Amino acid sequence: MGPDPTPFPLDHLTERGEPSAPALIADGQTIDYAALEAEVGATAAALLAHGLAPGDRVASWMGKTALACILPLAAARAGLVHVPINPMLRRAQAEHILADSGARLLIANQARLDTIVCQVNSISLEDWQPGSDRLGPSARDPDELVALLYTSGSTGRPKGVMLSHANLWLGAISVAHFLRLTPADRTLCLLPLAFDYGQNQLLAAWAAGSFAIAFDYLLPRDVVRAVGRHDVTLLAGVPPLWHQLADQAWDGAGASLTTLTNSGGHLPEPLVRRLRVLFPAARLHLMYGLTEAFRSASLDPGQVDAHPDSVGTAIPFAALRIARPDGSTAAPGEEGELVHSGPLVAHGYWNDPARTAERFRNGEVWSGDTMLIGADGLLRFRGRDDAMIKTNGNRVSPTEIEEAALASGAMVEAAAFGLPDDQLGQAIVLVGVARGDAPEERLRAHFAAELPAFMRPVRIVLTDRFPLGPNGKLDRAALRVLLDQDGLDGEKPR
Repeated sequence: MGPDPTPFPLDHLTERGEPSAPALIADGQTIDYAALEAEVGATAAALLAHGLAPGDRVASWMGKTALACILPLAAARAGLVHVPINPMLRRAQAEHILADSGARLLIANQARLDTIVCQVNSISLEDWQPGSDRLGPSARDPDELVALLYTSGSTGRPKGVMLSHANLWLGAISVAHFLRLTPADRTLCLLPLAFDYGQNQLLAAWAAGSFAIAFDYLLPRDVVRAVGRHDVTLLAGVPPLWHQLADQAWDGAGASLTTLTNSGGHLPEPLVRRLRVLFPAARLHLMYGLTEAFRSASLDPGQVDAHPDSVGTAIPFAALRIARPDGSTAAPGEEGELVHSGPLVAHGYWNDPARTAERFRNGEVWSGDTMLIGADGLLRFRGRDDAMIKTNGNRVSPTEIEEAALASGAMVEAAAFGLPDDQLGQAIVLVGVARGDAPEERLRAHFAAELPAFMRPVRIVLTDRFPLGPNGKLDRAALRVLLDQDGLDGEKPR
């Protein structure tokens, strides 16, 4: 039987679990569905009590606390728009998101608030009190905006993808359906809740009436221990994490696992084979998606051994096609751009009609990814059309890295690239023309202070000059060729 297609508002998710069944572990406490419903209602009422009105944006910047898990539902119930900020981001990135979204309120732990210099109303996590009032489930318009998830593009700063109640609700139902989640499942939520993939771990678990375990970890060994301690059945990851976990000694700790999922990048076939050996009883879903269309495709686990290079077929509520440059649909086996349609497609970019018009056309979102549908009906990824760097499961704009390099004062010109890397997917390499003494040391000190770890270049290449095109602008294609050939003048890669 297929999933219920009715696009209920997001705040009805808490009605799907048995009241006494465990819904969440966070902050060292177990919360059942009755308590989750109460906390969502109290948090929604408290947000409005702080002077927020329907349509206002409320931002959160914290790890996987109970409040971080509850806010997507509470903001939805209050008619607000939730703007989660990845806790790995530093001050500059957070301030951009706050300014761009026009957030009326920021809730974050005090240490993060102390770094903020922009003007924004804020409440520290340590001082947050939901109060005794509770707001009941609403009957909001399913197409009403409920979240802004910020994602990097190939140029410029991160942009806010506009998601509605229906987007998130149907995404939760779709994933719960094709992963075959049941109330007996226990999901270990490892991924940041500011990612659509990470947030959906919670929403899909609750849509199925199952149990979500919010977990921030330092080392991959911590994940192994948590899987064993909580008898986890579902584990979602990105390729770099799977590389790390595949190198661990599991010693039976993963015997409870029944479902593994991968998105955020391609899993190399040797790693697929390794995971199949480590967890032979677990269903492995190789998936594909992008924030602008949530999730797109998943390979049936029964086909993984025969087709480890594929990401499968469209998930429920998603419609996919391969398009030629003129917009017509490509033939089977013909490469083209993957185009999404259906109710999972986002409502565009926040306050950015130009980029929205470029990417969202006639009810479809154009992915920028080159793919094909084989004669077997399965999707296969071939590459990206833009310069986006996908590293360690994160999408990174080269422009952000370049702006940080120039802001350091140690470079007069800068260009960032992603080069293939077995562990990271892509490694960030920065090429630049230096200014002053000890440029690399100054750059690395600046990056350590201003950029999260995943945005810091793995290699820095210093050169005397950049190749220019006929118009006098940097010829990125020529520079990339020189970098690949190690043919740059000046200092060689470090």
